[in-house]
Amino acid sequence: MTGTNGSRTIAERIEWILDVSRHHSQLYCTPDAQLARKLYMARHPTSVIVLKCMDGRIHLPCVTQTPLGMILPIRNLGGIFDLGWPHLGEVVYDAVNEAICAGKKVLIFITYHFSKGSRERGCAGFNCDRDAALRHTFEIKRQLERIYGSAHQSVYPMVCGFETDEDALIFHGEGGKTLEMAALGEIGEEELFTAIRTLCPDMPIKIVHDLLPLASGNLRHIAETRLSQRDLNIDHQEWMLCIGRGFDFLHIPNVALIVGPYSPDLSGPIAKAAGIIQSNMAEGRVRDDGFFVLASSPYREVGVDRARAELKARFLGDFADKVISEVHPDLHRKMVRKTAVLSWQTRALEIIDHHRGPGRTAEM
Repeated sequence: MTGTNGSRTIAERIEWILDVSRHHSQLYCTPDAQLARKLYMARHPTSVIVLKCMDGRIHLPCVTQTPLGMILPIRNLGGIFDLGWPHLGEVVYDAVNEAICAGKKVLIFITYHFSKGSRERGCAGFNCDRDAALRHTFEIKRQLERIYGSAHQSVYPMVCGFETDEDALIFHGEGGKTLEMAALGEIGEEELFTAIRTLCPDMPIKIVHDLLPLASGNLRHIAETRLSQRDLNIDHQEWMLCIGRGFDFLHIPNVALIVGPYSPDLSGPIAKAAGIIQSNMAEGRVRDDGFFVLASSPYREVGVDRARAELKARFLGDFADKVISEVHPDLHRKMVRKTAVLSWQTRALEIIDHHRGPGRTAEM
């Protein structure tokens, strides 16, 4: 059994995760962080949305060196989405509409990820098949263009690769052209601006200007990553299943599996995620003394919006409980479950319900 959390009890691991959440909220709420967000948005008002896998390595604010809260993440198991899903369509529509009404343009990253050093470190949602993941992202791009138009003057969808060994971005343009950050080396902002314009000649100049700091930040991050020593060969050690939204704090590799509330059929992804955790226990990668299910839903305002979030979170938790009990009854007996809501204003995770699995006797 390996990893920093492999030897901890389930109670210790859960407390550690909740500490990570509290620390994330504290950082988000500091005066420096608030002012950094305001300054960044004043300089770069384009709203940025990212559709991405639940993999903890895919952390755009970190790899682009931008303030927390500037990029809206939409995460799901395998990065698998369909804009026809009713709830996903509403989430994307609301985010885009809010930006447009505020006079902002929108850049939507549709991401896939892979490892250049090992196929097995790729995206498990696509069985580590980079080509299959790439085809899926372009289908999402076509869906977005059907909704928001192909002129791209207000909403610009861009396929973006994420190479996880160096945290390097790959921007996909028209005609099969790509711009690989890892291959650029030292390059000035003017050259980078020209490279983006060449890659995406239809991209509005304002969006190019606001994409530039993300690309520049990624170049700096790649340089720093190359100087560090990273353990790339990490086995699956997930012991936590998250369902819902509000997990921005969870950018820790191989700890949690996240199922977004977007697909009309959540039972399949939940059963698959639970199966992965059960395999991790059976093969000794994590302790078999329990696993954690966290259901969460975000809210913007106290009162009605928060009450609605509570109902959503409780429904998602109950639904996951039912699926796991039916598909993996032995695993279900080891389940520890909590229900939470998350404040968008503070990024604080608020636990509203505690549950024990039917076989649990631990003090949770």
